[in-house]
Amino acid sequence: MRAARLLCAALWGLLLPPINADEGILHASGNGVPPVTKDYCIVYNSNWISLPDSLNNATFRTLENLTSTVLCNSSEVPSGLMKDKAVVVMRGNCTFLEKARIAQRSGAKMLLIASKARLAPPSDNKTDFENVTLPVALIRYNDIVDMQLTLGNDINVTLYSPPLPEFDCSMVVIFLIAVFTVALGGYWSGVAELENLKATASPGERETRRKKEENVTFTPLTVILFVVICCVMLVLLYFFYKWLVYVIISVFCLASATSLYNCLAALIGEIPFGQCRITCCNKNIEVRLIFLAAFCIVAAVVWAVFRNEDRWAWILQDILGVAFCLNFIKTLKMPNFKSCVILLGLLLLYDVFFVFITPFITKNGASIMVEVAAGPFGNSEKNDGNLVEVPTERSAPHEKLPVVIRVPRLEYSAATLCDMPFSLLGFGDIIVPGLLVAYCRRFDVQTSSSSVYYISCTIAYAVGMVLTFIVLALMKMGQPALLYLVPCTLITSSLVAWRRKEMKKFWKGSSYQMMEHLDYPGNEEGTASASEQPGGQ
Repeated sequence: MRAARLLCAALWGLLLPPINADEGILHASGNGVPPVTKDYCIVYNSNWISLPDSLNNATFRTLENLTSTVLCNSSEVPSGLMKDKAVVVMRGNCTFLEKARIAQRSGAKMLLIASKARLAPPSDNKTDFENVTLPVALIRYNDIVDMQLTLGNDINVTLYSPPLPEFDCSMVVIFLIAVFTVALGGYWSGVAELENLKATASPGERETRRKKEENVTFTPLTVILFVVICCVMLVLLYFFYKWLVYVIISVFCLASATSLYNCLAALIGEIPFGQCRITCCNKNIEVRLIFLAAFCIVAAVVWAVFRNEDRWAWILQDILGVAFCLNFIKTLKMPNFKSCVILLGLLLLYDVFFVFITPFITKNGASIMVEVAAGPFGNSEKNDGNLVEVPTERSAPHEKLPVVIRVPRLEYSAATLCDMPFSLLGFGDIIVPGLLVAYCRRFDVQTSSSSVYYISCTIAYAVGMVLTFIVLALMKMGQPALLYLVPCTLITSSLVAWRRKEMKKFWKGSSYQMMEHLDYPGNEEGTASASEQPGGQ
């Protein structure tokens, strides 16, 4: 049952890239003493206008709130009301540039168009409106409401677009978390394998070990079925996001609480004191494990209640996420390198297809992976300024799939206002290569190869992560990390096996059935040597 929960919980964990657009900042200032200021996200078309790159070069304008009109006719606004002001109107009924031409003729110096739907870069045929020169930008309607509540009715605003930082230090934290989790998960899997091999010396101990451990082995057929289920799950999320997101949140709470318990129980088991027990239902249970289970449940519940609190909930999500990844890497066993190649190869194709190919299939031209990552809207809309069945609120507002490691971006930019202000790495980009690292570690244990496979594959994973971040910085758009992690880890593992003349044994894996009938000494060297074939070094 636990294995089924782990498989279900692992169906959604690939890097989910953010949506990119021409983004800028609206800096609003109230007239109180001391003055209160606040920044808001705007989206604009850089082919129409060029915004200042800093606040020092920007010009402030008094904001005139005309959200009671859509400004598709000059008769909608009294004469002289917009002169030398920044004007905000509602979206709908006519194009952006038609609104801009009316506002410019009325003397406005800036046009803000409030949208109740997702912000998208405005697009129109500019050749028909060559004389329109005032800045035009989209802003969320909720931000206009917040602006008035926070700053009052007398507000001065300006627009600017600071350059995107080439590198964000949060990527270093993401890198350390990812490499640490993969390395520790692989090592833990190796420790479990060593204990299993030692247990084969005693049939009674072997039987006890089997009951204690709940491992799942992926065969090639299981791998293919797993990838198919991943595809179906992602498509279902695309169409039924506002319902399934809560199912995923519930599964994450259950799986992460279980995983956190397994990780901490393994540590507590090494502590020689505090082992008092109580008898319950004919079973002896350690009291400290009862308290540990309660702690893990409380941690998951606290995250579930405060999951949308961006100031600190990300820390708890990352802790639960790391525990989930560690437990998954340790529990799920790849029997041989052949299964690893099939799994990583198919998931690489899955990642690339749903990120790069699906935009050519979907009606709105958006990637299914991106839409699921951002939380798709209930209806689609056009980008030419016309309002077409736009819901007043987003489906399942604020809810995000809890399938990523999140670290707040440390460099301030428009992206921290317009997108999620976090650097993200999907669980799949840790778990999928981590399963290969874990197999390499177990193979080291079985062949006494001095951890050469484990260390090489872990370093290859780190190199793949660095390569992902380099491409991310150069292209300034989200990247499917498996595109770089899979080749790095698979090629490195293959080269090590080829160099050591163990490719055949590495490809087919060890025969666990045969090894169970062998007697193994108590130390690691003797255990590994017993399973080693001639010519293995």
